[in-house]
Amino acid sequence: MTGTGPRPRPPVAAVPEELRELLPPLDGVQVRFYDPRDTGTVPGGGGDVDVLALPMIAGPWLKRLNEIPGLGSVVLSSAGYEHVLPHLPDGVALANAVGVHDTATAELALALMLAAQRYLPQHVLSQQAQTWHRSTPGGMPWRSLADSTVLVLGYGGIGRALTRRLLASECEVLAVASTDKPGDDLVDQVHGIDRLSELLPRADILAVSVPLSKRTAGLVGEQALAALPDGALVVNVARGGVVDTDALVAECASGRLRAALDVTDPEPLPDGHPLWSTPGVLVVPHIGGASPASMPRMARYLHHQLTAYRDTGRLQHLVVP
Repeated sequence: MTGTGPRPRPPVAAVPEELRELLPPLDGVQVRFYDPRDTGTVPGGGGDVDVLALPMIAGPWLKRLNEIPGLGSVVLSSAGYEHVLPHLPDGVALANAVGVHDTATAELALALMLAAQRYLPQHVLSQQAQTWHRSTPGGMPWRSLADSTVLVLGYGGIGRALTRRLLASECEVLAVASTDKPGDDLVDQVHGIDRLSELLPRADILAVSVPLSKRTAGLVGEQALAALPDGALVVNVARGGVVDTDALVAECASGRLRAALDVTDPEPLPDGHPLWSTPGVLVVPHIGGASPASMPRMARYLHHQLTAYRDTGRLQHLVVP
């Protein structure tokens, strides 16, 4: 005889309305769409929510996670997750957006390198002034991305996506991760972070793509910057706190180093901050993931995560189990 007790309900997922038309059909999961701009109502309509998918701009909801009944897991739309940890209720699992923004962020990192190496900001200003100005700023040497040595600090999804593009641009890539490991189809060797000091003097460009954590906060500080050769370019598409801002400003103000930054510390960068006006520094306002490709990729990733939750009762790619 079969059991006569109630069948377990399907898992409930609260999903931002912006993904309604993009999320592929999913059997066995009850999806409740919510408007993330409407902070007067709770995602899921007040009922229990097994999985909450947060929108790209998640700020308003981070401090209200404990208001969602039955919340068991959270899926972020961002690769970074350090900003969520102070607000995550005890016992709630957290997954970040693995792979969603790799391409867009690597694309921006490459654009920042090309813009800085070929002095495009100066040419934009010259165009505005209607001036045919072919010299480099301050008599600096002409530069290129080709034949440069790029140290990719953080050889994860974004680091690998960037490396593919750098190899196509005819660069030598030095890949650095947490520990030494064999190479892959892109690089011959992945160097451990303990070798960073000996690799930095070889780098024409330092590309930072590590997550922000207690271990990486201030990792690119005064000592690391001093190890870079004269004229080197620092590109940060990770988090502003990985780089010591004061040390970077000092090195760039002296004319020894240059920087191209998608992220800063502090962020947003306030009016009057030295980074705005330091020579050789290019700043864009944290737009690495701002791409038309991001939403469809997030929808596919969320479909993958909800399928895993339906089948196993837990998410994949957990950063907080």
